[in-house]
Amino acid sequence: MSLGIDLTQIESGFSDPVFGSQSVFRAVMDAVARPGSIADLGFAPEPPVGLGRAAGAVALTLFDFETPVWLDPSVDQARAQAWLRFHCGCPITADPQQAAFAVVCAPESAPALGEFNIGDAKYPDRSTTLIIEVVALTGGEPKTLKGPGIKGETQVSPAGLPADFWHQFAENGAQFQFGVDVLLVAGDRLMALPRSTRVHIEGV
Repeated sequence: MSLGIDLTQIESGFSDPVFGSQSVFRAVMDAVARPGSIADLGFAPEPPVGLGRAAGAVALTLFDFETPVWLDPSVDQARAQAWLRFHCGCPITADPQQAAFAVVCAPESAPALGEFNIGDAKYPDRSTTLIIEVVALTGGEPKTLKGPGIKGETQVSPAGLPADFWHQFAENGAQFQFGVDVLLVAGDRLMALPRSTRVHIEGV
């Protein structure tokens, strides 16, 4: 299970697992209910190098033995896998189609959104949720979002996404109720982009 990593060197999880996971779960659900809003998960523990605090908090809260996880190859595989398996018990998969969750730390080199599981007619809810680490959740090119949970419209400006991300996300939303859900994370902050969210792209 340790993949050659000394278990005594594995970073800790929540000091109070019940309270910690409940607090993160509420924050994530609130972010999903209000797409484009930003949640602060600074109270979460420090994960292995390569994973941000918010990404680690989501993993500790939502990953378990029934959720295959696709892990970005750019992450220290031995340390990250040991941490995830120790705290979450989740299996690791190299197949994006088999992933319940995907942790993307290098967005430019990651598979396209459409390469992950978008669900099917019987189980549309069994699609992949992508946790994408970006440079920041503000300061990038502004985009206008509409959809459930958004009163009228809202603007977001995450920085560090691939140039074609928003086109991919628009195509993803066009398949609703199929499609992946996206959680953008930057350090200890999180923003949710559910598949029901629509993005306006100039000229499209």
